Amino acid sequence: NSAAFSPDGKRVVTASWDKTARVWDARSGEQLLVLKGHTGWVNSAAFSPDGKRVVTAGGEDSTARVWDASSGEQLLVLEGHTWCVNSAAFSPDGKRVVTASLDNTVRVWDVPGAISRPAEQGEKAEQGEQAEQGEQAEQGEQA
Repeated sequence: NSAAFSPDGKRVVTASWDKTARVWDARSGEQLLVLKGHTGWVNSAAFSPDGKRVVTAGGEDSTARVWDASSGEQLLVLEGHTWCVNSAAFSPDGKRVVTASLDNTVRVWDVPGAISRPAEQGEKAEQGEQAEQGEQAEQGEQA
């Protein structure tokens, strides 16, 4: 569904219909991580400006998720849209995520303080750990 380079150009992240996003070595093509947690297809994936995190936008599960780009640990689940999330991206400073949904809304999430629910068993990357809870600050606006 989508592909994007890391800021340093050394990795690529892809989003797929198989409910995963994957991180690849851009030079060798070796798969580095499989990000598992979405319950439906993944529409988009992008690196944070510092390359340390990945944000994914889920189709059927109406969530966006933030992942550690080195370990694959699921860090946050951004819930609030009522229909498919088409895209998600980090702000230039990496402190916020913007999501756009088929529910006709755009939401801006404060990532350092975003509320997440803990990842449930099976909702983590193959190398990831249980996600921790935080605090949410969302601003929903009509698209």
